[in-house]
Amino acid sequence: MSLKRIFIVCGLLYFINSNAQLKIDADIRPRFEYRHGFGNLFPDDAEPAAFVVQRSRINFNYQIDKLTMMMSFQDVSVWGDTRQIDATDSNNSFSLFQAWVNYKLNENWSTKLGRQIISYDDQRIFGGLDWAMQGRFHDAALLKYSKGTFKADIGFAFSQENQQLENNGFFLQGTFTYKAMQYAYLKKNWDKVSASFLFLNTGFQNFSGVNDDEPDGVFYRQTTGSYFIFPIDAVKFMGSAYYQSGKSNETTDLSAYQVSLEANYKPGKTLFGLGFEILSGTDASGNSTNNSFFPLYGTNHKFNGFMDYFYVGNHANNVGLNDIYAKVIFKTGKKSTLLAKAHYFGANASLSNDEDSYLGTEIDFVFTQNLIKDVKLNIGYSHMFASDSMSLIKDGRPNDNTNNWAWAQLTITPTLFKAKKD
Repeated sequence: MSLKRIFIVCGLLYFINSNAQLKIDADIRPRFEYRHGFGNLFPDDAEPAAFVVQRSRINFNYQIDKLTMMMSFQDVSVWGDTRQIDATDSNNSFSLFQAWVNYKLNENWSTKLGRQIISYDDQRIFGGLDWAMQGRFHDAALLKYSKGTFKADIGFAFSQENQQLENNGFFLQGTFTYKAMQYAYLKKNWDKVSASFLFLNTGFQNFSGVNDDEPDGVFYRQTTGSYFIFPIDAVKFMGSAYYQSGKSNETTDLSAYQVSLEANYKPGKTLFGLGFEILSGTDASGNSTNNSFFPLYGTNHKFNGFMDYFYVGNHANNVGLNDIYAKVIFKTGKKSTLLAKAHYFGANASLSNDEDSYLGTEIDFVFTQNLIKDVKLNIGYSHMFASDSMSLIKDGRPNDNTNNWAWAQLTITPTLFKAKKD
């Protein structure tokens, strides 16, 4: 269905129904990036990368009585990736980002079905991944309960590539692309304190054929844990603890953990933060059990340095990570702030030949300026000071080259239409 038809259908639904609410908003964000060691150590005799990537998204939200519907379309492309006048040249950049319906069963219960963002707490395990232009969605069914300060979600997903006549092999491969998923999420608030509990069971397709093209059942990974927020006087504490069990692949058992704690203090207009995160890893010498924790479907760019050296499509089944960090957010004007953050990275498990566990230090700077309503400018710079040990976990790439990254992004998120019929 074309966007023109979507506009017409939404308009007709709005004017036909007397109790309808309709909201249409947009999200346009071009981002320039200069990459010289982003995501991995910069190799010898290579040129840095530079490009502009842009998201162009439009969202339709329609509500009538107990029913809410959401549809979101987007185009994610790099400037210049499509020839200007060749109508047959397609880069397949246009996609359906969200399409769901939420039906309120009664005062406390509702159900949400379709393609949707699933995001909880600090987005460590489940997150919308808004930094990535394409975002992250799940094709899932949710049963939701909410009463007072307590809420609970139960979610289910079952993935197939197409409408098959027989068999249920799921051949899409990617970083923890699941065939089946079930989870339960519970959260309770008490004044300024909150705590949540998550149990997540994800199933992945086995392949036992000679050419890895014959499905042979499903193996499962469980992630169980909690996230909490509590203040002590003027200091706000946030933390999490998760444990992963089950299987890391068809034949290997999994036993891994994650622990984090952050303290924030804001005496005036400046926020100070100090924290750590530990993600268990597997010894480089090998182990019969996989001890490497992976945060699965979270907004991983938010954690462990903005240069994405860890857990952003990489660092799976590796030596884990110990991340100690400090941050400060300055108020630089009425509508502007500056974030400065430093990370000290170390391997959680032993490296080969008992090499030093210190991996490197990263510094991140992000300047934010609110220009006008719904328009924001971000400018960032990051620098990685990598150790010799970083080379061991990054395919032997040299650590003595400059590794830095700079970017600038303009985010425009206006509401195009909003109305409620009385």
